[in-house]
Amino acid sequence: MASFWSLYLAPGLIIVAQILAVVVPVMVSVAFLVYFERKLLAAFTLRRGPNVVGPFGLLQSFADLIKIFFKETIIPSGANKVVFFAAPMLTFILAMIAWAVIPFAEGWVIADINVGILYLFAVSSMGVYGVVMAGWASNSRYPFLGALRSAAQMVSYEVSMGFVIVTVLIVAGSLNLSEIVEAQRGLWFAIPLLPMFVIFFVSALAETNRHPFDLPEAESEIVAGYQVEYSAVAFVLFFLGEYANMILMSGMTAILFLGGWLPPFDIVPFTWIPGPIWFVGKIIVLLFVFIWVRGTFPRYRYDQLMRLGWKVFLPFSLLWVVVTAGVMIAFDWLPQ
Repeated sequence: MASFWSLYLAPGLIIVAQILAVVVPVMVSVAFLVYFERKLLAAFTLRRGPNVVGPFGLLQSFADLIKIFFKETIIPSGANKVVFFAAPMLTFILAMIAWAVIPFAEGWVIADINVGILYLFAVSSMGVYGVVMAGWASNSRYPFLGALRSAAQMVSYEVSMGFVIVTVLIVAGSLNLSEIVEAQRGLWFAIPLLPMFVIFFVSALAETNRHPFDLPEAESEIVAGYQVEYSAVAFVLFFLGEYANMILMSGMTAILFLGGWLPPFDIVPFTWIPGPIWFVGKIIVLLFVFIWVRGTFPRYRYDQLMRLGWKVFLPFSLLWVVVTAGVMIAFDWLPQ
């Protein structure tokens, strides 16, 4: 009995506890991120925002969630029911499983695999499948248009995002996310790779379908795009997946360019603050920029997005990869 416990049950319970320790805070963070966004957008436009439910309106997101859960789930008569329900589930699951390789501090990671960046890039790239499946399964024109837009949008920025990651890998010399963070001890990659940092963050806006690149759900043209026909719990899963992806992409940006859990300066006042606090703080700053961009810029036209992805980001990121590799070889700076 003791051997069965030590061999099977104990490791399984530890894994479940680690998963819950990541998933539960992320889910709670989504609720407060929605509140944070609504209050900031209200401040940008001289309004009050949520201020009734709970102290300072802090419980408004939870009240909205409870209300939506009790709404009726309406399925279009011509929809493919299996794919219709699989799409939001896939979006939500992909947003959660990506956190398995995110290091919150040294040794604070569920799976510290050697190809963590490839796993993260693959999982984040698959998020478009949920959108495409939702648009096709709804059997309606507007969701299908939103799905087609999302597929074309993914192709336009995903390639340049891949080149950005290649640039980081050349400088860090590792595919392991923890080692990428440690390679930035003393100098964050956002400084020498500033153009790549900007391209990656703008691509993250498109990755999460956020303003000004929320073309798959452009209400002025195609109502709400791929999620027009969704309601109740299915809509909540899409909603949670989108905001969880915002937190995830902010975490990726912090790891690749802002030193992850490392302080900006390795001196005593900064080193007193624990690593996870630095990591969460950087995510909050990046999320603020996400919301700031939404409240500032108008939506891009579709041809503008294509031009930005194919004629600006792609050639520039490819050129920067070549220049970075040449400089690293010329000065013998390649990691050993």
